[in-house]
Amino acid sequence: MSMPLIELCEVSRRYDDGPPALHEVSLTVRPGEAVAILGPSGSGKSTLLNLIAGLDRPDTGTVTVDGARIDQLGETGAALHRRTRIGMVFQFFHLLDDLTVTDNVALPARLAGLPRGETERRAAELLERLGIDRHARTHPDRLSGGERQRVAVARALMNRPALLLADEPTGALDTAAGQDVSRLLTELNAEGQTVVLVTHDLALARSCTSRTIRIADGRITHDQPSRAVAPEAVR
Repeated sequence: MSMPLIELCEVSRRYDDGPPALHEVSLTVRPGEAVAILGPSGSGKSTLLNLIAGLDRPDTGTVTVDGARIDQLGETGAALHRRTRIGMVFQFFHLLDDLTVTDNVALPARLAGLPRGETERRAAELLERLGIDRHARTHPDRLSGGERQRVAVARALMNRPALLLADEPTGALDTAAGQDVSRLLTELNAEGQTVVLVTHDLALARSCTSRTIRIADGRITHDQPSRAVAPEAVR
């Protein structure tokens, strides 16, 4: 059996004097899995994603991603790990409207110092693969929501990450565009990409992941195949 790509051991995180956002959470995700994290607002799912990404640190416990102890990295080390090993997709795209689609997609590689020729070839390959190569010279503010999310996914894949994290990737899209992104995530996972998806959308979780984790009050309450998730998971 392969080594875990993500391993959290008894992780807790508290903000200010409130109740724990996460309380003694342990979780393992193996390479090639597609996992959805479900829960209502305030359940701790975004905190969990931030800890996996190295955007936040646990108060107690350990976080290991792709062989690195994320909880022990400084800000610079965590940023470098995200840049090279983790791709991130957000609800509101976070594209730069003053750059072309190609330049947005190529940005992570340029920040990583890859040669310009290699960067341009990789960006063109991703735009063609995701069906948006005709928009290569367009600026993102001229695209539809679904097209912008495809650009964001291409950018996330630019440095060939071991892990793709998606935070409510269809939350700002209409139904048709949301289904398009769902199919894209399914295809990427079928090709071997490990995906961890945070969402409140049970239909999205069922359509593009094979495992769902339900969080409530900072604790994992269910961890099971997607088709078996109860509707109350997203209330």
